[in-house]
Amino acid sequence: MFENQPKALYALALANTGERFGYYTMIAVFALFLRANFGLEPGTAGLIYSIFLGLVYFLPLIGGIMADKFGYGKMVTIGILVMFAGYLFLSVPLGGGTVAFIAMLAALFLISFGTGLFKGNLQVMVGNLYDTPELADKRDSAFSIFYMAINIGALFAPTAAVRIKEWAENSLGYAGNDAYHFSFAVACISLIVSMAIYYAFRSTFKHVEGGEPKKDKSQKVAVEELTPQQTRERIVALCLVFAVVIFFWMAFHQNGLTLTYFADEFVNPTSSGIQSMAFDVVNLVMIVFMVYSLMAFFQGKTPKAKSISAVVFLFALGILVYKYNNISGTVSVSAPIFQQFNPFYVVALTPISMAIFSSLAAKGKEPSAPRKIAYGMIVAGSAYFLMVMASQGLLTPVGQKMAKAAGETVPYASANWLIGTYLILTFGELLLSPMGISFVSKVAPPKYKGAMMGGWFVATAIGNLLVSVGGYLWGGLSLTVVWSVFIVLCLLSAAFMFLMMKRLEKVA
Repeated sequence: MFENQPKALYALALANTGERFGYYTMIAVFALFLRANFGLEPGTAGLIYSIFLGLVYFLPLIGGIMADKFGYGKMVTIGILVMFAGYLFLSVPLGGGTVAFIAMLAALFLISFGTGLFKGNLQVMVGNLYDTPELADKRDSAFSIFYMAINIGALFAPTAAVRIKEWAENSLGYAGNDAYHFSFAVACISLIVSMAIYYAFRSTFKHVEGGEPKKDKSQKVAVEELTPQQTRERIVALCLVFAVVIFFWMAFHQNGLTLTYFADEFVNPTSSGIQSMAFDVVNLVMIVFMVYSLMAFFQGKTPKAKSISAVVFLFALGILVYKYNNISGTVSVSAPIFQQFNPFYVVALTPISMAIFSSLAAKGKEPSAPRKIAYGMIVAGSAYFLMVMASQGLLTPVGQKMAKAAGETVPYASANWLIGTYLILTFGELLLSPMGISFVSKVAPPKYKGAMMGGWFVATAIGNLLVSVGGYLWGGLSLTVVWSVFIVLCLLSAAFMFLMMKRLEKVA
């Protein structure tokens, strides 16, 4: 996966890691901040949260159109600067009044617009690295590396958000609401690091920034010619996929809304024993080292490579054993910390997933991209079935709040339920998200590649707008009803995919 990749890939991936670390640090606590600082109801907070997510994924379409005219690199640079201004506004504690609320909305617009300029165009630059024949077969593994880099940033973000907020409260004496702003300030710092990486290694990828004079004809790539009917069939197939993934992202991005509400209100606020190790990001990193070193050991081509892999594996295992033997007491479990599990699973499971599908491909049994997407929807639905099981015997959100206010003893769910839910959701994500992007890039008619990739982002944006449905369900309804809504939507979407499978596989 890592062999013979251009240095530019790692430079762009690391630049993206810094930006994503700041974004996910902010997202980890944002819904809780809205409720705590402005006293918003769950539905209202969810609406603001989902509109923001929607803009983050819709505006790359505008950013792409601008990049076609002015160049990808220029839009990436402007995007980082605009995002920095937005995070800076969000970092200033202005209280909970009207001025603070308006400043917060302005900050969200700047962040989403800056992300629109940055997000899609950086991915286009990564893809452009592989337009040459000698690198074309490395494109899929390159995007896997790039996707992992995103999740490495996301892995550390929840821990950073929680720890920095606690530091501001305990060491600096800030009130809880004001302490949230210190978590937002982390994004400003991470963007500075991102920009430093981008410009330090710019010479390695400057040729794919765009906005330069047209290349000579010898560099021109052959374009596939399609009949009008073939073009129409491909666009229809892509639109069918877009319609389905809307509901995946609606369900998946409950991780920042109803799943965070559940963690905040219904999960035992303390953890002990081996379970407590899951909330230390160092332990998760050691598990990642063990997975990658094990894969490297079995795939190593020289005794030296195998030896290094074995040493890394034993080192990581030794740290975990040491930390296990020194467990004492309990640790506090903060709701945002659960958001570290999805990126952890993505980073840890991606090489295993690629190995499985490579093995199936070698045997001629690998499912098509549309089938993987349909399976991903079923897997996502099963994640919320686990949440139904976790919610048995629990009160409604309103009932839980009233019981706590009255000083009554309330039932709590084990943190293991949420940890397991994030694992299953990640399986669904690995089946759907990379496969969906691959399907779009493969099937889109050459003349409409930009518009079709924009369509993928727009579908994601619509799904993020619908995330707010979870916020409005959160209140007097049974938790079983809340989770069942997402189960039904995911399973109906999967059924629709299977009904359309022949048409989708025809163009794949």
